[in-house]
Amino acid sequence: MDPLNEAAQDSLTAAPPSQDIAADGTGIVSLDPYLEPCKPALKSRFSKAQQWIKTIDETEGGLEKFSRGYERFGFNVADNHTITYREWAPSALRAYLIGDFNGWNRESHEMKRDPYGVWEIVVPPVSGRPAIAHDSKLKISMVVPNDQARAERIPAWIKRVTQDLSVSPIYDARFWNPPQKYTFRHPRPPKPASARIYEAHVGISSPEPKVASYKDFTHNTLPRIHKLGYNTIQLMAVMEHAYYASFGYQINSFFAASSRYGSPDDLKELVDTAHGMGITVLLDVVHSHASKNVADGLNYFDNSDSAYFHEGARGRHELWDSRLFNYASHEVLRFLLSNLRFWMEEYAFDGFRFDGVTSMLYKNHGIGTGFSGGYHEYFGPNVDEDGVVYLMLANEMLHTLYPSSLTIAEDVSGMPGLCIKLSLGGLGFDYRLAMAVPDLYIKWLKEKQDIDWDMGALCFTLTNRRYGEKTIAYAESHDQALVGDKTLLFWLCDAQMYTHMSTSSTFTPVIERGMALHKMIRLITHSLGGEGYLNFEGNEFGHPEWLDFPREGNGNSFHYARRQFNLPDDDALRYKFLNAFDARMQWTEEKYGWLHSPQAYVSLKNESDKVIAFERAGLLWIFNFHPSSSFTDYRVGVDVPGTYRVVLNTDSTDYGGLGRVQEATRYFTTDFAWNGRGNFVQVYLPTRTAVVLAREETMSEGWKSDMTLGF
Repeated sequence: MDPLNEAAQDSLTAAPPSQDIAADGTGIVSLDPYLEPCKPALKSRFSKAQQWIKTIDETEGGLEKFSRGYERFGFNVADNHTITYREWAPSALRAYLIGDFNGWNRESHEMKRDPYGVWEIVVPPVSGRPAIAHDSKLKISMVVPNDQARAERIPAWIKRVTQDLSVSPIYDARFWNPPQKYTFRHPRPPKPASARIYEAHVGISSPEPKVASYKDFTHNTLPRIHKLGYNTIQLMAVMEHAYYASFGYQINSFFAASSRYGSPDDLKELVDTAHGMGITVLLDVVHSHASKNVADGLNYFDNSDSAYFHEGARGRHELWDSRLFNYASHEVLRFLLSNLRFWMEEYAFDGFRFDGVTSMLYKNHGIGTGFSGGYHEYFGPNVDEDGVVYLMLANEMLHTLYPSSLTIAEDVSGMPGLCIKLSLGGLGFDYRLAMAVPDLYIKWLKEKQDIDWDMGALCFTLTNRRYGEKTIAYAESHDQALVGDKTLLFWLCDAQMYTHMSTSSTFTPVIERGMALHKMIRLITHSLGGEGYLNFEGNEFGHPEWLDFPREGNGNSFHYARRQFNLPDDDALRYKFLNAFDARMQWTEEKYGWLHSPQAYVSLKNESDKVIAFERAGLLWIFNFHPSSSFTDYRVGVDVPGTYRVVLNTDSTDYGGLGRVQEATRYFTTDFAWNGRGNFVQVYLPTRTAVVLAREETMSEGWKSDMTLGF
């Protein structure tokens, strides 16, 4: 939950931004007067960001040039096939390039060091061709202090690494220089006005028990995502990670696309194909920490504890068992900013979901901390100002160079200004994730009876977001799908998912309730919870099982490391209904655009009836969460008079409902104030049903088929 109390929420909503915005990082105070006592901290972080920009301008020629570090570091090939390799390893005494190309000779290709600890070697072509063969193996071999053996590492900026588990779990670095470069065919799509995000993991995107490939995803999963109506994909576990079961969150090679799923060109084809469908593609980027691997990671790269990371305890994450970057280091900033730029340029990604932002913002990384919402927590001594400033620089660089880029912060703390631009003193993200929403649903399903659900608390959690800062709402993400937890439909239906999801089996009260609430929870989250929406792949149709990657503890089984897309495609199973509803929900949003409309006006939160009503984007939304009571001629206030029709109905038989709402009915407003609105309509509200009404003039002919693309 974004911890902003109701008084502050009211004051922020009521107070328009001042025309006289301060240029010292305190402009955000005009949006939130409660930040007035925090001005010194705001000025400090803003000043540090500006100082970094000034330093980079003076020493590197600006952020644009600085963020092209991959054109200077790592391996770069000139038009005449001359290869230049540079590496930052300040603690090394001597360095050598070794590999297949020189028979792994540890003396023949010595590198030269500059005053800043950057090692360089130029390898001229042989007979007009590169001296290092494409896809051949190599390493950097370093003589380091106080060590009799060489420190031999995978180059930090390497763009391709591969793993042969039959030989060793340690990765091999590859010199990636294909004779034919992939040519992108499609331009980036425009930035979506409404971000409807499909969170996906390439490896699990198949019903088969295997690691699915980039090509599998391109040919089989992309068309499914497009048909469902999502306009953005958030790709997980693409940056190379040593351990598949880490879900991609223990990165060892930051510039390498995971070779588990195929070649770099296969990933480029995936992104390019998505662009051809008008889909924005985001990378789940992990700059909050790094794998502690030494042989094939950044840890002890030059045999020192402090090259890329903080030294000692500050450089280690207790719970993640990983290393923590030193964001105050000039070369670390070059590495991380260039990493973002590389994925945008080389693979044509459109932006990033930054993982673990809470860890980056605070010195205690949020461990054992329950954020109460007091502003001292966001500006006190526990704040890691260097981490804050890095995120400021990253967003400033991305949004300046790529105005259509999109960035999302995964932050559980509710840091003010996270989604406010740098010029006002914010960190510059486009969206933050509404992490409290799925927590609420899981807590209620575990602990409460349906009749005890609190309508006021539900509305508060869904609308409790900072003024002027956009939020991605979701009912469940990959976090709720992992083994040890259950997906929403699993919590709702439990064992009956295995016995009663066939259309030929009895439509039991458990399955009826589960399917009804699955749709209602998604719809109210989508419509009331934010300015964007996210779904984890498979959950749109109520995936029946959790997610668990092959590991020693499960006999290295792939049984749960897959998505059973065959289920919604089977006409004999009820999963097809949930899948069809999700598609209808996405395409209805495409037509009416509620995610990029002003926040909803909630006119009714009736605790005894369990009814919620609100208006957003010209639509009237009515939810009856009561487990047993249906209501005839239920009166609901509405601001705009007219004739209304149903555009979305969770109880439709098309979506596995009981068909109790007559969608052909026309609802006429009565000119009489009700619940603070100028008019009212009267509707039939069956139990556990949500209906969405639109004025008749906004509905086009054939709107049903238009918005479901044949579902």
